[in-house]
Amino acid sequence: SPSAEGAEPVVKMVVSAEMCCFCFDVLYCHLYGYQPPRTPRFTNDPYPLFVTWKIGRDKRLRGCIGTFSAMNLHSGLREYTLTSALKDSRFPPMTRDELPRLFCSVSLLTNFEDVGDYLDWEVGVHGIRIEFFNEKGSKRTATYLPEVAKEQGWDHIQTIDSLLRKGGYKAPITNDFRKTIKLTRYRSEKMTMSYAEYIAHRQHHHYQNGIGHPLPPYNHYS
Repeated sequence: SPSAEGAEPVVKMVVSAEMCCFCFDVLYCHLYGYQPPRTPRFTNDPYPLFVTWKIGRDKRLRGCIGTFSAMNLHSGLREYTLTSALKDSRFPPMTRDELPRLFCSVSLLTNFEDVGDYLDWEVGVHGIRIEFFNEKGSKRTATYLPEVAKEQGWDHIQTIDSLLRKGGYKAPITNDFRKTIKLTRYRSEKMTMSYAEYIAHRQHHHYQNGIGHPLPPYNHYS
């Protein structure tokens, strides 16, 4: 049929709600001093990955750190859950009382392509990673995940310029300078879960998972 022309084949996503649940488990156990959660059942294949925390009704960014080196998912998600929650230099470390207002996103990065032209990527489709030399001649890198430019309502230039500032570039940004940037574009599979969804999911799966800690107390909601 003509409608199928050029249609993307349906690819089963690797990212899953279980991964977000696991990140919440890791953070929860850390903040409450419980034993870390046991090995999860999802795949342990290696992927470059990012863990993003947002907070509150307006979903303000609360932490986002990841790695472009492929890491086995079990140890990678454990590590970057805590790094992004506790060590993102833009924010203070996470506290227990913030837990109920959190949203967790897991992003697995795929389809890396080095492109010659810093404009050769699509807003809302590609994440971008730039490499550039700052005023002192030091090589710097910075990245935005695919959703960032779209959420901010930025075009290509606004995104690039914001990314340069994020990477610590202080000088005025000229078009000639933009042309010296080395840009890599990539895609991601992303899953997001709220704390409330995590609790519901945990209650439902609690017995077969046998996680070694009590479910979070409900006095959060009273």
